[in-house]
Amino acid sequence: MEKTSMSFFKLVSFILILLLLSPTLVLTSSSFSSSNGLSEIPKKFLDFAKRQELVDWMVGIRRKIHENPELGYEEFETSKLIRRELDKMGIPYKNPVAVTGVVGFVGTGKPPVVAIRADMDALSMQELVEWEHKSKHPGKMHACGHDAHVSMLLGAAKILKEHLEELKGTVVLVFQPAEEGFGGAKKVLDVGVLENVEAIFGLHVAPNQPIGTVASRPGPLLAGSGFFDAVISGKGGHAAIPQYSIDPILAASNVIVSLQHLVSREADPLDSQVVTVAKFQGGGAFNVIPDSVSIGGTFRAFSMESLTQLKQRIEEVIKGQAAVQRCNATVDFFENKKPVPLFPPTINNKDLHEHFEKVAGDMLGHDKVKYMQPLMGSEDFAFYQEAIPGYFFMLGMQDETSPPLKFVHSPYFMINEDVLPYGAALHASLAARYLLAAEPKLHTPEENLLDEL
Repeated sequence: MEKTSMSFFKLVSFILILLLLSPTLVLTSSSFSSSNGLSEIPKKFLDFAKRQELVDWMVGIRRKIHENPELGYEEFETSKLIRRELDKMGIPYKNPVAVTGVVGFVGTGKPPVVAIRADMDALSMQELVEWEHKSKHPGKMHACGHDAHVSMLLGAAKILKEHLEELKGTVVLVFQPAEEGFGGAKKVLDVGVLENVEAIFGLHVAPNQPIGTVASRPGPLLAGSGFFDAVISGKGGHAAIPQYSIDPILAASNVIVSLQHLVSREADPLDSQVVTVAKFQGGGAFNVIPDSVSIGGTFRAFSMESLTQLKQRIEEVIKGQAAVQRCNATVDFFENKKPVPLFPPTINNKDLHEHFEKVAGDMLGHDKVKYMQPLMGSEDFAFYQEAIPGYFFMLGMQDETSPPLKFVHSPYFMINEDVLPYGAALHASLAARYLLAAEPKLHTPEENLLDEL
């Protein structure tokens, strides 16, 4: 009996010594690894983002960028501003990435690695909103909210830098150029700066959604897209004697009608597709049949297979219908002119959708997380999703007590700056919670450490 008691006390002493010598075993049950602790991170980050000092800082950055809009691959001053703010925070970065891009790094420098992305470029259009911080560059405007996106990602960087102890891995901050039609995301990927990234998140402001809400869905969210331009050539002449002419306007009219049959008669009704002819140029007089007509437009679908099929049939229909009317046609899909001729569809990872719902629900309330229908608009964030599990969502910014905001790409588009802390906190929370939930991969110390950190 005495020997048994001695053995028991020895065992207890041994366990106590192990616990004292192994504090990491105790730390794994800390509040931030528990479900309650995880759910508190988004609320804490939002409270931090709503501090007046941080809000004023994000608003100031957003207004500076708005006053100085720069088009795709021309965002040199925007890039300087981003680098200056990252330097102040002590955040290392790579630059230039894809001409003007900046990629920053916050955290341990080890896996797991998650990325959060903002686009930087403006649109080629004249701002018609009269306010103190109106665009100073005629014909250029931040009419799609990218100035706010950059400001929110910098805000997320500040939140993450102030909470380094809660980052159980590395967050990559992707400030991406040239989203508007140039496919800058593809160029960022091609550089190779995201090779170790296991997941990537992106957002877009939504003027039609209430502030304090988010909306998205698993699977297809936005369509893939392509563009085409066609020249239909005939033989010009006097409108009073059309028998001596070959009328390209009539041929182009038949082409446009026939192109609509690609969706209504050839596509599966359950596979959403769009073919729109938005340009028709031909002739300059009431009584002269022109020699040629130019038409152009866009085609969109939710799979690369459907996009490729549409592209093939658009060319066949244009050339075939032109021939019926004794005309010739050439079709250009900008394969040698645009960096990326086809944008893939934006398809959200289903596992990341669950992650998004949990994080956004913990921050905003689960009733503020909306399930949205797919849209036929396009986003080059889709290029990231082809290479990395990715998730894209809409961030509401409409104050329901104010007049409705104009939609993106309008010369009257405006940002409700109250949205900035929400975007910053969501970026930071999605990244931090992902790292806490991810299973660290086994690497050697040399492989684990990122050069930038």
